[in-house]
Amino acid sequence: MRIIPAIDTIEGKCVRLSKGDYDTKKVYNEHPLEIAKQFEDHGIQYLHLVDLDGAKSKRIINHKVLEQIASKTDLKIDFGGGLKSDEDLHIAFESGANQVTGGSIAVKDKTTFLSWLSAYGANKIILGADAKDEKIAVSGWQEESELELIPFVKKYQKDGIQYVICTDISKDGMLEGPSFSLYKKLLRETRVVRTEIGGSGVIDIEENGIKLIASGGISTFDELPKLKELGCEGVIIGKAIYENRISLKQLENYILRNG
Repeated sequence: MRIIPAIDTIEGKCVRLSKGDYDTKKVYNEHPLEIAKQFEDHGIQYLHLVDLDGAKSKRIINHKVLEQIASKTDLKIDFGGGLKSDEDLHIAFESGANQVTGGSIAVKDKTTFLSWLSAYGANKIILGADAKDEKIAVSGWQEESELELIPFVKKYQKDGIQYVICTDISKDGMLEGPSFSLYKKLLRETRVVRTEIGGSGVIDIEENGIKLIASGGISTFDELPKLKELGCEGVIIGKAIYENRISLKQLENYILRNG
């Protein structure tokens, strides 16, 4: 399971919100690059970078932060927030993103989102499935939709999506633990059966159908092995790092032990 620290940006600064509420903004560092370098110094290879200004404005805003981190570290960055047009996507990849996450665009403009998937491939495009009470939320979580989480993900799974970041908004930034039951349900509902022919005849092998990245509510180090056991491909950790609930040394040791 990949360890993916998060940096959320507003006005170019590293911040965290609670339940996606912009009024709860807390600035942790005015220079996100400093934080990114600390992650890299502890053996971390991945970064989840969110443009909260972009999510609110519905267009990419903080791409200079992306460019700076991408050019001055070797972190593999997945970038999201406000990506609504082909131009936004072009800017994100040109600025150094390794992957991009589309949430609102996947709800409001499926044609464009699928064109990105076709053009860049399933390894580059992540489906952002952020939900409250299992209903998809969009526009930096400022709007709720009537779309049910699991059918929404399953439809995109049929269209070829592999990576899915699922955030339970009610848990995000609250340091109360992740939605284990939700992730278990989502992984169960999206599992696929692969048929193989062996010496004992035809056998059906059930395996994960999506690469699920858990996000929201991570509060203690002990939650990480549980998420791995569920079958999560990655976990995004934000406030737990900034509030010293999980140390970078713990994450470094976890990465060394798990390869």
